[in-house]
Amino acid sequence: MEIDKATIIYPLPIDELFERKEKFWRVKLPKDFVEFLKENNEGRTLEGAFECNGREYAIDRFLGMYDIDVTLTQLEDRLTENEELIGADILPIVVLFAGDFVCLDFRKDSENPSVCVWNHEDSGDLEPVTYFVADTFSEFISKL
Repeated sequence: MEIDKATIIYPLPIDELFERKEKFWRVKLPKDFVEFLKENNEGRTLEGAFECNGREYAIDRFLGMYDIDVTLTQLEDRLTENEELIGADILPIVVLFAGDFVCLDFRKDSENPSVCVWNHEDSGDLEPVTYFVADTFSEFISKL
């Protein structure tokens, strides 16, 4: 997978930003994801697609540290099963064509998230519908 370098948003995020976001979201971001964003913040793939749940998904762009919060705020009631949740248990990281997102899924482990597709059409408030993609962010990248 190759990122179009002209689409990367600067300044690139630094460790202090990641630390603040982890405290706010109450998760530990995977090291491979952090390193990816330090080089490719909000970048678009030159070609990027993967298969999941019997369907092919095309990547529009990776979300960066500057727009994950905005996306999370817009979708938060649809990304959790717990109305009282403080933090994030499904964190959107990739915009897919047609309105779905690739997400880090912290529901089983707040320090070692798996990767899933969040289905916007089938998800309702407090009822997220997700499909497993990979055990790690690196494994997800290897599928592109």
